[in-house]
Amino acid sequence: MKSFKITTLLCLFTSFTQVHASEWDIIHAGTLLALPGEAVTAQQSVILKDGKVYGIESGYIDAEDLTLDTGDSLEIHNLKNHFVMPGFIDGHVHLTLALSPSAMLSWVQMSDADTAMLGAKHARDTLMAGFTSVRDMGAFTDDAVFAVRDGINAGYIVGPRTFVAGNPIAINGGHGDFTHSFKEPVAEVLRTSGVCDGVAECRKAVRDQIRRKADHIKLTATAGVMSDSNAGLEQQFFEDELSAIMDTAKLMGRKIAAHAHGAEGINAALKAGANTIEHGTFLDDESIRLFIENNAYLSPTLSAFSSMEPALNDPNSFLTDNQREKAQQAMTVVKTYVERAHKAGVNIALSTDAGVGPHGDNAKEFNLLVKYGGMSPMEAIVAGTLSGADNIGKLDELGSLEAGKWGDIVAVKGNPLDDITILQNVSFVMKEGVVYKHIAD
Repeated sequence: MKSFKITTLLCLFTSFTQVHASEWDIIHAGTLLALPGEAVTAQQSVILKDGKVYGIESGYIDAEDLTLDTGDSLEIHNLKNHFVMPGFIDGHVHLTLALSPSAMLSWVQMSDADTAMLGAKHARDTLMAGFTSVRDMGAFTDDAVFAVRDGINAGYIVGPRTFVAGNPIAINGGHGDFTHSFKEPVAEVLRTSGVCDGVAECRKAVRDQIRRKADHIKLTATAGVMSDSNAGLEQQFFEDELSAIMDTAKLMGRKIAAHAHGAEGINAALKAGANTIEHGTFLDDESIRLFIENNAYLSPTLSAFSSMEPALNDPNSFLTDNQREKAQQAMTVVKTYVERAHKAGVNIALSTDAGVGPHGDNAKEFNLLVKYGGMSPMEAIVAGTLSGADNIGKLDELGSLEAGKWGDIVAVKGNPLDDITILQNVSFVMKEGVVYKHIAD
């Protein structure tokens, strides 16, 4: 086996600065999908330095084949009997939410600290399912989700790399304003800084989320299923308000994701500049044209609809009459609209809406994209890796195992290209070179 000298690049800098000890990892991959969408390879060594991919070598590189500097550490991970690929990316989660009959009551009972603890639990469950990056698409308390994100980044808690929106931008009385039917003192507790009416207020609401260090902006361009409102599923914001939200976010360097079900609302959000449409349930031909024209992404969240079916089929469930009516309306197209978009060439990023459904079951979305989205297993994996990275603007860091990208790696027993449900049982999870789930687990 040829020698692989790790010190080659480091020696260029030794005359100018002190060289610090490095941490090296080698993964012996029996089957490797380094670049989703491309061919798999067998018997490969993925080499990581300080949490990032350094290179990939054919065959199994061993310790004696390396030349390390004094103080460098090296760990070899035996995944010779596993299928190895990049960590998964979920483009739509709610880490601090667990939908239940008592969920809204908990929002007035739990402190932000309590909610952050709940979010930490959900974050761990998500990471252990193989999702090394997620985008939180709206929190309904003020500070908890930011604390979860920052705690993960600081290494205080275990979870995926998390990008957060803060509070959704929503109209008074619309989806995202959960004060329906509450007397004013309680409503004041539930009302968030994202609720706005008119151009000036909408600009301020966006700026307030960015002041709180939101990574992106989420708005509710249409009504939603889970808000207790009889406003249907169509457009909520006026065009001038939509433009104010989009322009403000873009001026401050943020991507914009728009929750949207009805076609008119989808199209209005895309025309105003949305980068992503969340759900997109009733998209039409004009929607498809705008998606492609704007290079926008669809985040279909099929898992949320799947999780809702038991409650919808139970006449005594926690769903209100308004929620039940809208859920039944959405379910008429949920098994067909993603395939329609996929066949037309719309960009699709795996997204689950976890929080509406269970956290940790995120990988079920792969199967739903195959079953109802008309995707091949490889296309579904691309949606949960490369497309997921592109959707959140992190394609240079995430989504594939290429030199310079983060060492986010998962492994499974068996071949998910033959059976996509295998991805629901990951055996190994590494994020930034740190192993969080070992084979023995």
